[in-house]
Amino acid sequence: MVSFMEQRNKRQLGGILLSVLIAGCGGGSGEQVSMVTRVESRVQSADAVQEPSSVKSAPVSDRVKPSIIGLGNVAKPKVQLVEMRGARLIGHSRTVEQTRTVQGIKNHLQWEKTPSNGWKSALGFKLNDAFGLRMGVRISMLPGEAIVRVYSPERPEMVFQLSGAQILQMIKINLDSGDLSDEGRTWWTPDIGHAHVVLEIELPPGIDVNNVSFTIPAVSEIFENISLPTERELRFAKIGESASCHLDSNCYDEHASKRNAVARMLFTRNGQTYVCSGTLLNDKEGSGTPYFLSANHCISSQTVASTLQTDWFYRSPSCNNLTLSNSTSRRFNGATLLYASTETDISFMRLTDTPPAGATFAGWDASAQGFGASVVGIHHPRGDLQKISFGSLRGFTSCFPGEGSEFSCFGTTGKFYTVNWSQGTTEGGSSGSAIWKDGYVIGTLYGGAAACTTTNSLDIYGRFDVAYAAKIKEWLASATEGYKRVPVYRFYNTKTGAHFYTMSVPERDNIIASLKEFNYEGALFYAYAGAGSGLSPVYRFYNSVSGAHFYTISPSERDNVIALLKNYNFEGSQWYAQQGGGNDSVAMYRFFNSKTGAHFYTINTLERDFVIAYNKEFSYEGPVYYAWTTK
Repeated sequence: MVSFMEQRNKRQLGGILLSVLIAGCGGGSGEQVSMVTRVESRVQSADAVQEPSSVKSAPVSDRVKPSIIGLGNVAKPKVQLVEMRGARLIGHSRTVEQTRTVQGIKNHLQWEKTPSNGWKSALGFKLNDAFGLRMGVRISMLPGEAIVRVYSPERPEMVFQLSGAQILQMIKINLDSGDLSDEGRTWWTPDIGHAHVVLEIELPPGIDVNNVSFTIPAVSEIFENISLPTERELRFAKIGESASCHLDSNCYDEHASKRNAVARMLFTRNGQTYVCSGTLLNDKEGSGTPYFLSANHCISSQTVASTLQTDWFYRSPSCNNLTLSNSTSRRFNGATLLYASTETDISFMRLTDTPPAGATFAGWDASAQGFGASVVGIHHPRGDLQKISFGSLRGFTSCFPGEGSEFSCFGTTGKFYTVNWSQGTTEGGSSGSAIWKDGYVIGTLYGGAAACTTTNSLDIYGRFDVAYAAKIKEWLASATEGYKRVPVYRFYNTKTGAHFYTMSVPERDNIIASLKEFNYEGALFYAYAGAGSGLSPVYRFYNSVSGAHFYTISPSERDNVIALLKNYNFEGSQWYAQQGGGNDSVAMYRFFNSKTGAHFYTINTLERDFVIAYNKEFSYEGPVYYAWTTK
């Protein structure tokens, strides 16, 4: 066994001094994992079902005049005080006194009638010298039928849009994870690359403006340029800011499949915004479920996972071309945190949005690796264009978090790998990125002392095999049956006040394209497309008089409607759910609208309680079947 003299290495990783103690990083084996599994990579097909884009082109004439709050200049960053270990700090939290109370919001929201007899209002913030801004919108009351938009007056034709129901869904996931704090009830608007940002809320006819209540106690002011630039702005993007010894990943086409699995991450924690790196993983069945691997010190809670944005193919268009590829694609809608642990500093998530066509679901190897093996790392140092590093495994070590951003590692056994780079290095923002051996993911970046000027220093990676054995095998090695759930999409008809639900993607897309009175509200629950043990079909009827649809899982109710209500056209089974609870299912609640004669269904208890409290024309009918809130 080769042993090294015990030493303490110091590294400035993204502005924070790290303490890493390495002792005896030579041979020997770490903890062995009883289940050894290897999975190959696969590529996202061009016909993979995508959620309709949240970013839309909208006529500027549709904008209502916003109330703008000037915030002056961005505060000077104090990186050494607030930076998370290895996660690159790019945005500070800033308290906004004018909007931190409900009354403050009311003072700035001036509601105007829309041409359709609904309501619309908008307020915005402007920073003079920042590169972006995220608003922390703390929700008290929000109708699911509301449409929420975010745009910049500097580019008003491009709008990010979500339904109130989708925002309530994100908050419910936070609350269900156990976060009952104010932060758990906060929706962070996306970073759209501008520091002059407007939040617009539109209510359809029949929705009272008094049913909207929220505050914006803080914003996150982005002081580094990490935007996706227009063609004219390419030279001013976050390009070429990382250290000089980094290698452009686009110069190594033999690693093209691996680099297509890596995304740049942007997320917000307590108002502070950071960048890290993460990797899309395949599962045993090649199901296309977007499992995503990063570091626990980047994302360790569901509330933070809900703020995640991912940038795919964020790299140069050709070798050493210091511009941004036009294939770069962004996804905004966060992730579900499945597992996070300090034991290996691994964070394992399921992305909400489908990754773009061409993204690689990386293969992985859940076995302990031998010393001296060649490894490859692909990452986004300082949030820069994608880079690649080449090195070797030096051994095992044990690591423990210390105070603040520091951690300590020692010994020749443990749940982390030590890596020495021969070409390239890592920096803040590289955290969470994977290393590959022979084309398979084997670990994720924790931190270390490697730098351009210290080529003999080591980086530390959490062992994938340990995390796999501990927990994540439950998702990556599950049977095929677990992946048949598909989303059910919801629409709101602004003319009739009724909701419509479909599992059919062609039907969803046809409605979006052809029926402008239908507001798309997102994929709000999941069910099964086919029959299975313990599942029953959910039937759909069309009311030829009102134009509304009715859904039931009850065969007797189905038969009564067919026999007695001749204006209801039976359209057959639409999806499969459970008549009772169990198997992680959640109750689907039903309401009857005495004014329209239509029924309303929601799986979200926040929305259920809102309707009970504020929509008196809706009669609550209780749970009618059981479905799922996740894939």
